[in-house]
Amino acid sequence: MSILNSTHRIFLASASIGVLLAGAAVCGAQRATKKHLPAPVTFTAEQDHQNMMDQLGLEALRPGPSGDENAPNHANYDESKANPYPNLPDVFTLKDGRKVTTPEMWWKQRRPEIVEDFEREVYGRIPNHTPKVTWTVAVTDREYVGFTPVIAKRLVGHVDNSAYPAINVDISMTLVTPANAKGPVPVLMMFGQSLLPNPTQPPAEDVEKINAKLRALLSKDDPEIAEIFRKYPGYDPVPPKAFSFPLRLNPGEDRPPHEELLADGWGYAMIDPASIQADNGAGLTRGIIGLVNHGQPRKPDDWGSLRAWEWGAARGLEYLETDPAVDAKHVGIEGVSRYGKAALVTLAFEPRFYMGLIGSSGKGGATLLRRNFGEAVESLAGTGEYHWMAGNFLKYAAAKVKSGGPMNPGDLPVDSHELIALCAPRLVFISYGIPAAGDAKWLDQQGSYMAAVAAQPVFRLVGAKGMGVSDDYRTAQMPPVLDGLLGGELAWRQDAGGHTDAPNVKYFIEWADKKMGRATRLR
Repeated sequence: MSILNSTHRIFLASASIGVLLAGAAVCGAQRATKKHLPAPVTFTAEQDHQNMMDQLGLEALRPGPSGDENAPNHANYDESKANPYPNLPDVFTLKDGRKVTTPEMWWKQRRPEIVEDFEREVYGRIPNHTPKVTWTVAVTDREYVGFTPVIAKRLVGHVDNSAYPAINVDISMTLVTPANAKGPVPVLMMFGQSLLPNPTQPPAEDVEKINAKLRALLSKDDPEIAEIFRKYPGYDPVPPKAFSFPLRLNPGEDRPPHEELLADGWGYAMIDPASIQADNGAGLTRGIIGLVNHGQPRKPDDWGSLRAWEWGAARGLEYLETDPAVDAKHVGIEGVSRYGKAALVTLAFEPRFYMGLIGSSGKGGATLLRRNFGEAVESLAGTGEYHWMAGNFLKYAAAKVKSGGPMNPGDLPVDSHELIALCAPRLVFISYGIPAAGDAKWLDQQGSYMAAVAAQPVFRLVGAKGMGVSDDYRTAQMPPVLDGLLGGELAWRQDAGGHTDAPNVKYFIEWADKKMGRATRLR
């Protein structure tokens, strides 16, 4: 018996040593693998841009126009010269020449073709295997926004970087919902800085305790600070915050968008694009794009910042789908300017978003890329904005190439009317202001309207309504300012404001409420 026990103990010891050695070998291999990962490349935007030019065999790009109307190379604002490539790609013509005649042909054949062209040539591809995001509620606070009591949550979405620890990505998002809601509420996710709207402050007695502790700590080792507190005994390092109700200077003035949403029983989320991917070319080897590429430069069909922001918004939506305060079937996406581009790209590629408010998005967003009016394809391909797009997009601004002939916007296989069409039959509200108030002509409001007109047939084919106007985009003229086209799932309104969608938010809410079957509560 003792011999058996001894043998058994020897066997167990040997097995344990084997397991330990095997584990050590695995850990050693993992360490070696991590050790041999390349260091992140550090490029300036100019160096990264040149790297992409070299990959594509481009020797020079056409310069983009100037936004200064007095400059020699000023942008064109003459409508008679605005359409050098007047024929848009037909949304209903398949690559093999056949016409789309049924919703099934759209969903199974034509739509995938358009998605492929956009991914390869314009916005880039999101990798098939992106890292998992784990969301943590960092802060939950009961606050007031305007007169509405709310529950505000500051959220952090940590992107798994175990495959490349040199780059860390933490997505920052804030969710604000009405505290007195009787059930889940629709939410508008907005691209912008993520902050708690009105953090609650401790009561006066607790502030006094904090001040007493601060005075003691600051005075302890610094006689000069102690003398200051002696001379000014009534001074508090942390002054108490007095509550005051928000004021309306004019009885009829609009509330800020966040207040409008909450007053109607919606919630909102603020997601910070910069926490997902930097808004510059130098950042392309960092952020989520850099993390997936192990810190190395992009390939020509890799994703740009617009799709990275879309990816981050989709991850934010995945958190919202778990929050019981949110009606996850009715979450929208919103943005203005470059974030208007990102909002439209998000709605087009991520079908779980129900609606979008697309503010002043210009080229790369709702405006036709083929238009020669204000901002141009050459503007997007230059070093200041190229990072929004796939590297392949630079080809359409080429002046000189190493082989073959240069291409122009007319060679693009897709245009923005098809980006809008990818959103059908979901809700799309295209918003602009007016140049006189600061929504510059550079954005080409007319070009966006033409794109919306050209997208209408797809909405109708899949059972939704367009704007209720003719489909002839060549002759389409924008309706008068303040005269919104809000009857269909595709909507248009130009307000009298500037480079913001704030004046259109209440119209967006009323329009979306009708489509969702909700009663509008705005006052």
